Parts: sequence; structure tokens; C-alpha cells
Amino acid sequence: MKTKQIVRKTALILGCCFLSQFVNGQELEGLIKLGLENSPSIQKFELQYKIASEKVNETNTLPNTEFSLGYFLSEPETRTGAQRLRISVKQMIPWFGSITARENYASSMAEATFQDVVIAKRKLIASISQAYYDLYTIKAKQQVVLGNTDLIKTYQKLALKALEVDKASAVDVLRLQMRENDLVQLHQVLEQNLMAKQVELNLLLNREKTTPISVVDILILPDNELDVSFQKLKVHPELVKYEKLYQSVEQSELLNQKESKPMIGFGFDYVAVSERPNMVFEDNGKDILMPMVSLSIPIFNKKYNSKTVQNKLMQQEINVVKQERLNSLETMLEKAKTDRNAAKISNDTQLKNIRQAKSAEEILLKKYETGTIDFKVVLDIQELQLKFQINQIEAVKNYYVQTSIVNYLTHQ
Repeated sequence: MKTKQIVRKTALILGCCFLSQFVNGQELEGLIKLGLENSPSIQKFELQYKIASEKVNETNTLPNTEFSLGYFLSEPETRTGAQRLRISVKQMIPWFGSITARENYASSMAEATFQDVVIAKRKLIASISQAYYDLYTIKAKQQVVLGNTDLIKTYQKLALKALEVDKASAVDVLRLQMRENDLVQLHQVLEQNLMAKQVELNLLLNREKTTPISVVDILILPDNELDVSFQKLKVHPELVKYEKLYQSVEQSELLNQKESKPMIGFGFDYVAVSERPNMVFEDNGKDILMPMVSLSIPIFNKKYNSKTVQNKLMQQEINVVKQERLNSLETMLEKAKTDRNAAKISNDTQLKNIRQAKSAEEILLKKYETGTIDFKVVLDIQELQLKFQINQIEAVKNYYVQTSIVNYLTHQ
């Protein structure tokens, strides 16, 4: 009867690693939502985007209107009287379409900046997801270690009873006690790792670092392999940003062409004239109003030609860097896909090992009824069990971590 209870207890401990239960995605989804709302990193990029967008309004202006006032210390005499002061007003107007070109350039730069917001959000989602899976892994390992500790305690009771009837030695009992000490130490180390990981995740969420975080009890792998689309990689925001930068250079060149055109100025001069004393004639003391038109011509326009050359080189550079980044992202995606497949293979293998270790455990426990149990072999099997359980937990974590990388690269 006691043997059957031990078998059931062992099955419960080992079975926790491969029970079928769907992942409670709402828990992680809630953390991601909170992180996106609170993250200073996201807020930083959003503010940068708002600043870049506001620059569109900044460009929709004309050059400063020029006012000048002059007073004649020595009044020049004219036929109609002495000139006392001069007031001038002038407004320069850029070439037709120049202001629109500036707005288009500022808008294109804002669009490129917006991609930084999208990229930052994707990176934050991936970081939160990976920290969450790390936290799950630590807690799952703790449960496995506690279960194995309870199992060792059960074996110690068996060993003490066997020792009483000379079917075991004191060394067997000591071996089991030392194994228990190792498991207690491992659990304590995992507890330290757990606190550190909670702090890391809470800081990603920008909240009090001691806030407790709950995770799902069990993560399982899907039966069907998830599709990985390399086509979606081409519209990744990191690559879209280069497209936006390329377009901004195009707008920069259009603006450069407009700025190389003349500027037209309109204005007038007003001159106040004093009346000539003791004289009567038409227009005596009549003020002078002189409309003016000016033209600003960039005769020495070498800088505009140089700007055109620079823009062409910048477009070439953007294309080269974009291709380089595309290659890096494809490599990253291929590696994530391969590592995820490897994690699934490892998970399946570890589950088989766990079941076989369980069978070996049951055989040893049956031998206990005949009084031929070897506690050294028991310890060896128990160590294998723990190894397989830990490896299986790591395989599940690696699968979901690689999935988070795939999502970062291909999610739309």
C-alpha cells in the first residue's frame, strides 16, 4: 500500500512537466499593455515624434519682415523740402513651392521618426515576454526542486526503516540527506534569481520593483509548427525606417532645388519731408512713398550643387545600410526558427526521458517490497529525473523566447 502511494506521488511530481494546459495569455498580455503605457522609453520616442511633427508648422513661415527707421541728423534739402526721417519695410518671399517643399521634408522626417516608436514598442514587447518566460522558468524549476525534495524525504524514511532491519547502511541515509541539502541549496539560489528577475520585469513595466508578479503554472508547446513568413520581414519597421529616410532625402533634394532659385522681395520706403518756409507751391512738404521690388539671386550656388551630390550619396548609403540590416534580420529570423525547432525536439526528448525515468523509478520501488532496493541507484535515477525535468523546462522557455523573437521580426 505504501509503495503504491509513493508511485502516485512520483507520477504527480514528474507529470507536472507535461500536463496539457493552455497558456493563460491574458496574464502576459496585461503586462505588455501596462509596459507600453508606462515605459519611459516609449514616451521618449513618442515625444521625439511629436517634436518632429511640430516642425512641419515651424517650416510653414516666410522669412522675417524687415523694418528699418532712419533719422537724418543733417537734413538733405530737396525741391519740396528737407527730408527728416526714412522708414523702410521689406518682405522676402521664397521661390514658388519652397514652403511646400519644406513642409514635405519635415513631414518625411517625422514619418521616419515615427518608425522609432514602432520599433521601440516591438522591442519592449519582446523584452517583457522574455523576462516573463524567464520568471516562469525559475518558478517551474522551484516546483520541480520542491517535488524532488519531498521525494528524497520519502526515500529517507524508507532508508531508515531498511536500516533498522539491516537492509540498508547508514551511508545510504547520509547520501540521501546530502542530496536533500543540495536540493534545498538549489531552491534558495532559485529564490534569489526569482527576486532579481521580478525586479527586472517590474522595471520594464516602470513600476515599484517589489510588486509581486504571477505567472502561469504550466506552459505547453503547440502541436502544429507555427508558420514563419520571411516575406513579412521586408515590412519590418527597422527596414521601413530606411525607406522613410530615403524618401526624406528625396524631399531634401526637392527643397534644395527650390532654395537654389531666386527670392523675390516687396516693400516700400517712406520719407518724411518738412515744408519749405515762406514758400508756396504745389507739393511743398509732400512726403515721399517709394514702392520697391528686390531680387535675391544665388549666383554663387556651389553649395546647392554640393548638396545635390551629398543627397545622391546619402541615398546610396541608405540602400546599402538597409540591405545590410535586412541580411541581419533574415539571419536572426532563421536562427530563431532553427532554435525554436530545436527547443521543440528537446522538449519531446526530455518528456520521453522523464517517462522512462518514471518507469525505472517504479521498478525500483517494486523491488523495495522484496527488500532488494539499492539507494545508490535510487539517487542516480532521482538525479536523472531532476536533470530531465530542468531540461524540459528550459526547452519550453527557449521555444517561447524564440517565438517572441519571431514575433518581433514578423508581427504586423
